[in-house]
Amino acid sequence: MIGSFVPQVGAVFSADIAVPDHARALRFYARVLGTGTHPLWRDDLMNNLGLPIIGLGARDADTAHLPLQWMPHIQVQDVASSTRRAVELGGSELMHSRDPDGASQWAVLLDPTGAAFGIIPVLPSEAVPSEAVSPPDGSDGDGGGAGMGRIAWLDLTVAHAPGARDFYREVVGWTVHEVSMDDGEGAYADYAMLAGNGDPVAGVCHARGVNLGLPPVWLLYLPVGDLAESLRRVGAEGGEVVRQRTGEDDGPAYAVIRDPVGAFVALTPAVPLHS
Repeated sequence: MIGSFVPQVGAVFSADIAVPDHARALRFYARVLGTGTHPLWRDDLMNNLGLPIIGLGARDADTAHLPLQWMPHIQVQDVASSTRRAVELGGSELMHSRDPDGASQWAVLLDPTGAAFGIIPVLPSEAVPSEAVSPPDGSDGDGGGAGMGRIAWLDLTVAHAPGARDFYREVVGWTVHEVSMDDGEGAYADYAMLAGNGDPVAGVCHARGVNLGLPPVWLLYLPVGDLAESLRRVGAEGGEVVRQRTGEDDGPAYAVIRDPVGAFVALTPAVPLHS
């Protein structure tokens, strides 16, 4: 993902989930994400710069109706109008926060396929910490976030990808770039979804080829310092490796895992990831 921390329409800064057995889930993610010589994530799940990129909340009466999915927070031009459009297109509103004057602050939505996501207003520039754009170690000055805990990519795999593509294009304001694919049964296109400045920030994929069998939820790709060790810890902590792809050096290139409460997330080595 280019420009992970850029305030703009369609950019994703953070994500969260509310889970039962919070203590067990916190231990799972702290162990699985905290690998490598210089871990990218702290034990409290803030990243190595102290930024709250992923939030793990305890399930309570207010969040019991939310699906057990990691929900990305996507910046939109206007929360109220995006929420209305989502409902018009067959989605549903799960939560909607308004200020005392009735103005929309954020919302949690469900798309027509059952994938959950949040929308927030475009962040003001001053709300993005300067160290997120220019890390103290100088590892990445363009906001891409190489070497820091961040959401490296998002993917949504569904049976009818064109419908999901069009839903998010209208609700979020993403534009689309087709990505040529071939699964041996024929050529087709998946979709790279582009933020306001043309940067790719997410993928909407057909449930075929390399994506066949993946759950129809937004998969966060979270970078870790030592992917092989992280995958070993997944099983040790009560999770499951659902899908693993091997890189050129025969090491794991990325993996989709299921945590102990049944939520899915993807892990990738701590290098920039593009569609």
